[in-house]
Amino acid sequence: MKPKKILGSNEIETILNRLSFQLIEDHNSFEETVLIGIQPRGAYLAKKISKLIHSFDPNNSLKLGFLDITFFRDDFRRSEKVLKASSTQLEFSIENKTVVLVDDVLFTGRSIRAALNAIQSFGRPKSVKLLTLIDRRFSRELPIQPDYCGLQVDSRLNEKVIVNWKENDNNDSVYLINSNE
Repeated sequence: MKPKKILGSNEIETILNRLSFQLIEDHNSFEETVLIGIQPRGAYLAKKISKLIHSFDPNNSLKLGFLDITFFRDDFRRSEKVLKASSTQLEFSIENKTVVLVDDVLFTGRSIRAALNAIQSFGRPKSVKLLTLIDRRFSRELPIQPDYCGLQVDSRLNEKVIVNWKENDNNDSVYLINSNE
């Protein structure tokens, strides 16, 4: 099966603008809200959202951080493959703040569960919200749903959603591929 293009750069730009405005509407000046990208792929999305929010409202107080969940995953010891951890960069307190976790694709929910566990190491947030570019809604293994979603994609279990970012993959795009090939 040939990869199926779901989103191109123009569609992604439109979605990112919408998500940014939704965050601005819900969190105003961001004095009580922080944005945390889940490493590695959610970090690209979080940076783009943060940049857009600052361009729309240069005086906001939005703080951006990045969270590594490698050793909080429930499968990190189940693989022979050596895992490469990313870095956690949280230069601010999350105590009593609203944390908006950002990831590119919500699939089974296990990465988000790991992020929820990892974030507890840094304090107790007032609340946690979830922003994803793609929600593969019919493949959830845990009762986790996004508060902010770019696009819902209905896919089979043998299919994989690939998100490309210009900073890493030379273009912004989303593809659906058959993972058996």
